Amino acid sequence: MLLLLLVLAACAQTPEATGPAPSTTPASTTAASAPATSGADLLGRYHWQLNNAIDSKGTRIDALFVRPNQPLQLDFSADRLNVVNSCNTLGAGYSIKKGRMQVGPMVSTMMACRDPGLAALDDAISQRLRGSLNVNLLARDNAPSLQLVTDSGDTLSFTGVPTAETRYGGPGEIAFLEVAPQSVPCNHPLIPDKQCLLVRERYFDEQGLASGTPGPWQPLNQDIDGYTHTPGIRNVLRVKRFTVRNPPADAPSVAYVLDLVVESEKVGQ
Repeated sequence: MLLLLLVLAACAQTPEATGPAPSTTPASTTAASAPATSGADLLGRYHWQLNNAIDSKGTRIDALFVRPNQPLQLDFSADRLNVVNSCNTLGAGYSIKKGRMQVGPMVSTMMACRDPGLAALDDAISQRLRGSLNVNLLARDNAPSLQLVTDSGDTLSFTGVPTAETRYGGPGEIAFLEVAPQSVPCNHPLIPDKQCLLVRERYFDEQGLASGTPGPWQPLNQDIDGYTHTPGIRNVLRVKRFTVRNPPADAPSVAYVLDLVVESEKVGQ
């Protein structure tokens, strides 16, 4: 069964800042008075993972924590936020002015989730990411934090995890890798009997159609960040390829980060 989900339009990636994050400054004061490099720009440099949520009485909002190993996450571009790890893909426009975040209507895909708690998660987060929210963004060097407070008194607290662009200091290059169903033996100086993904580069035109001749199959002697391989499944991945500055000895000079699984096929044995 072949699942084709090729979304080449996203290759025009939303620009994200590439320099280091500014040090301790609350966005509630800088968003109105400082250049864009402090508020919205800082938001775009991190994945914001929900670590706590309480209502006006201080009671934890359990409906937002149905998957502890996959916390709700907010990703920001210049004028849009996306909700990750909910049931559906959610997104809305936003703006920040004078310490307030104005969130536009939330749009969503229409996938059904069998788990009742997960199905209710979309409504639980959408109800709180709407209208005008008080925003407090603190840019600590190691763990920036984001706090959103609704008019009803719910407080959502997030921890910033650097994006790949932030970690590697640049926007990266979009590439497509086809991953063979089975891994293969490969040489590794520290890991005997190492198994590697077998990959080849693929090419697509602006309409999302396969073009050109695929590259040769070869073992990939490193991981693809964010990708977990299932034996017997052939995948085509859209990845971001980054140059690693000053890699350690025997470490790769290139890093691969999963952007999207665009094609998946179960291959019979």
